[in-house]
Amino acid sequence: MYEDLNGKVAVITGGSKGIGSAIAKRFGEEKMKVVINYNSDPAGAQKAADAVKTAGGDAVIVQANIASEAGVDALLAAAIDNFGDLDVWVNNAGMEIKSPTHEVSLDDWNKVTAIDQTGVFLGSRTALAYFKAHHKPGNIINMSSVHERIPWPTFASYAAAKGSVKLFTQTIAMEYAQDNIRVNAIGPGAINTPINAEKFADPEQYDQTVNMVPMNQIGTPEEVAAGAAWLASNESSYVTGITLFIDGGMTLYPAFKDGQG
Repeated sequence: MYEDLNGKVAVITGGSKGIGSAIAKRFGEEKMKVVINYNSDPAGAQKAADAVKTAGGDAVIVQANIASEAGVDALLAAAIDNFGDLDVWVNNAGMEIKSPTHEVSLDDWNKVTAIDQTGVFLGSRTALAYFKAHHKPGNIINMSSVHERIPWPTFASYAAAKGSVKLFTQTIAMEYAQDNIRVNAIGPGAINTPINAEKFADPEQYDQTVNMVPMNQIGTPEEVAAGAAWLASNESSYVTGITLFIDGGMTLYPAFKDGQG
């Protein structure tokens, strides 16, 4: 546990399931106050909020489109109205659409980049403006992916958005470091989340994925949440502008793990 997180206020986008709900629960264990954003799953968001409260924190749920200015404004307003402040903003919401790139529609491209790229910008901008206006230190955590580094054919929109998140994170980390506003990203690898449930239920696809991970195992949302708690805490007070890969070594060119090449 990180004692400095006790009582701090966090916003988590896409907090109704998977990594987002795991971060919310972990923040609850840290006795934080959490605004849990959801798009279309109020039951999942309420379950996440209940987990936060059971763990010892407090939480509210807010439906909002995080790719819109009105949506992120509503999340900030919820933090202020319910908890009186903002300390940590987690841009977690994301989506992906699989398609050969020559067949990707502009509509599908825009859907992915709106959430994975524009949503990160809007959430970060809102948090930065609040921290600056109140002359206070702040913390932004952007959910990236191993695919900010590893190309991912048939997921070009997702990989492009995550590559953008990497440089956006580094850029604003440099821009606001003197204001004691820290900005970092997390790059999950193969994590056992609802979005991967169908794939991992297929033994062949599961084994194929495990073989791409030097640690030979699939990660859990709780392991990603542990990284988020560390980045949010003062234990990482001298850390800004990084991507913390939580991937079992997936970014280490695993095809070479047995000395091939």
